[in-house]
Amino acid sequence: MNSMVDAALRAVLPNAQAFREAMAQVASATHIVTTLGPGGRSGLTATAVSSVSVAPPTMLVCIEAASRTLSAIEESGIFCINTLAAADHELAAVFSGQRGLAGEERFAAGKWGELSTGAPVLASALASFDCRVSAVHRVTTHRILIGQVVAIGGGGSGPGLVYRHRRFGGF
Repeated sequence: MNSMVDAALRAVLPNAQAFREAMAQVASATHIVTTLGPGGRSGLTATAVSSVSVAPPTMLVCIEAASRTLSAIEESGIFCINTLAAADHELAAVFSGQRGLAGEERFAAGKWGELSTGAPVLASALASFDCRVSAVHRVTTHRILIGQVVAIGGGGSGPGLVYRHRRFGGF
C-alpha cells in the first residue's frame, strides 16, 4: 500500500474530539425545529433529522438534553421540522445561537405561521413537517424525539441549506 492509503486506513480511537472532526466531514440538511410551549415559541437549528416511516408519516430529530427547546417540546407534545433553503442561512445562524438571540427574539427573523399543531412554521421552508410527539428516547447526552406528522407545508424554493465543515452553505 502507498502512504496515502495507509494514512486513510489508520484507526483513531473514537474520543469526543475525533468524533466531532469526523462528523464535520458529513454534509447534513439543515432544519429549524420549533414548538409552541407554555412559555411561548421556541426553536433551534438541527441537522440530526430523518424520516422514520411513510405509513404513518413519522419523523425523528435528535436534540441535546439540556436544550430549552427540548423542554418546551416535551411539555407541549408538538414540534415542527422546517427544512431550510440555502437563502435562509442567516436563520440557521440565529436559531443555532450564533447571533446571541434566544426564545421569542429568534422569531423576529423570517415569516412564521402555523399548520395544525400551532408549532411555528417557516413560510420560506422547503418542507415543513408538523408533528405530535409519539415517543422520546434517552440516549446519553441527547433525546431522540419521534413525531407523527399531522400536516405538511413548505412554500420555499431553490437549493437546500447544508452544514459541513462547521459552516452553512447551499448546494
